[in-house]
Amino acid sequence: MQGGMTTSIIMLLGLGAFHGINPGMGWLFAVALGMQERRRGAVISALLPLGLGHALAVGFAVLVALIAGIVIPIHWLHWIVAGTLITLGISRLFSHHHPRWASMRVNASALTFWSFLMASAHGAGLMVVPVFLTMPVGTHCHSMTGSAMTSTNALLATVVHAVGYLLVTAIIAVLVFEKVGVGMLRKTWFNLDFVWATTLLGTGAVCVFL
Repeated sequence: MQGGMTTSIIMLLGLGAFHGINPGMGWLFAVALGMQERRRGAVISALLPLGLGHALAVGFAVLVALIAGIVIPIHWLHWIVAGTLITLGISRLFSHHHPRWASMRVNASALTFWSFLMASAHGAGLMVVPVFLTMPVGTHCHSMTGSAMTSTNALLATVVHAVGYLLVTAIIAVLVFEKVGVGMLRKTWFNLDFVWATTLLGTGAVCVFL
């Protein structure tokens, strides 16, 4: 069981890192705010709201799966999640909607809400659900019920994923603000869209066999 949990944690961190790489998930917003105010502090101050909003989106998706698992057999839940991920992936292949950054000035609560919406719309939270569904439950543990263990797994999945996301988002945001600049996105944005869409499709396909 320990090995299974370690694998799940590594996968959650990896997914969080992958989500952090995507400019549509927040680091570009942080960089834009920094450039508007011409200081690195604005970039850094945007990170916590971005991370919180992302975590809320993931937590919401996991919570829905947790509740659905009470009334839906687990194998059917896998199929539902897989179908939703594949549908999102196909839609992302043919639809590219990105925010305009230049005039955005928001407070922390608005930025948190924006991050929640972006993570939800991109299917980031849903991508965590297959990993959550395969996390081992310690049935031998006498101090916690199976339901409590599953709830603990839900919280663990949300927190671990958010840590991976926030670390990568912070590194990229500061690096781009200080050294690189955002001009590179004119050539790379749509390639990232394609990678994101294929990842959604791939995650959905893998979910069928979990």
